[in-house]
Amino acid sequence: MSRILVIDDEKSIRNTLKEILEYEKFIVDDAAEGIEGLRLLKENKYDAILCDIKMPKMDGIEVLEQVQKETDVPVIMISGHGTIDTAVEAIRKGAYDYIAKPLDLNRLLVTVRNATDRIGLIRETQSLQRKIVGAVEIIGESVAIRTVKEMIRKVAPTDARVLITGESGTGKELVARWLHALSKRASGPFIEVNCAAIPAELIESQLFGHEKGSFTSAIRQHRGDFEQASGGTLFLDEIGDMSLPAQSKVLRTLQENKIFRVGGEKEIPVDVRVIAATNKNLKEEIQGKAFREDLYHRLGVILIHVPPLNERLEDIPLLAEHFLEQFLFSTGKPPMTIEPGAMEILTSMRWSGNVRELSNVIERLVVLCDLTIKKEDIQRYTNS
Repeated sequence: MSRILVIDDEKSIRNTLKEILEYEKFIVDDAAEGIEGLRLLKENKYDAILCDIKMPKMDGIEVLEQVQKETDVPVIMISGHGTIDTAVEAIRKGAYDYIAKPLDLNRLLVTVRNATDRIGLIRETQSLQRKIVGAVEIIGESVAIRTVKEMIRKVAPTDARVLITGESGTGKELVARWLHALSKRASGPFIEVNCAAIPAELIESQLFGHEKGSFTSAIRQHRGDFEQASGGTLFLDEIGDMSLPAQSKVLRTLQENKIFRVGGEKEIPVDVRVIAATNKNLKEEIQGKAFREDLYHRLGVILIHVPPLNERLEDIPLLAEHFLEQFLFSTGKPPMTIEPGAMEILTSMRWSGNVRELSNVIERLVVLCDLTIKKEDIQRYTNS
């Protein structure tokens, strides 16, 4: 249900608009002057604003200009003292429309519906863009993270295999997605396999597929991830947890660029760029006979190490603001800020869970805090 804010110094106009719009199933708040209206705008999420032009203290044009700075909510200007010049000025400054008093109620309702439909489409488009861009966006300007970004920029256009290392929660998947998004394979599929989440007895079927009847539950033919990723990128996450038999088959596939489905004899060519990631020290795994050294060298043509958050603390304000914006948008809550004292605590904390832990903390604060996240909130809702 759309929410409308009416700003007008005439009580009779406010009451009339409120009654009409509520009859049309809108939720309506009203304010008697511009400063009060802007305060309500900070506290609530609106789909359209109806604003008078001639008001004491702050006129409607000033309100419009302030709204334009803070949000994309459409503003419909209304006035009983307007001229063509006034209407032109309002539209030029970004007003969605201008309606003269006495109000034509049919035109008013059509305009309000069009404005709320428009903001709905804008927000839906923004949501989709955030999902697409957010998936490959790496936030940070520290030396450590700039080094990672520069490495990605150089490596992405090639077909070189990449091994991404780093602690859990540092953003290894984001690096893999960015490598894909900036590659010549970007229009192809990006297939992700969590090697730690698939039982050893099923990993070969997952990666290479199987023929119908090749084992008890194989009731139909299955194309594996190597086939599905052909023409694109296959991301083998947690490669250090892959079983030795599966490692052997992956090695052969990387050498020959072809696979055999489980239970099959037909040779199937594949055109796949493989990117792998792990939070384990693979050299130690090799010494312990848990990982094949030849596979390590096949995968690690390019090595990218993603630094832990504790080594890039200067990025925390950027990350915190990024996550705050994301969660406010997804929850529909009004704008929130993090006061400097609270940000100082976030920057001084130790982050064993890295960027993922920071994201969880910001989401928790968005849910539990008021419009300003204070120092006391960080102390109350985190383990600091």
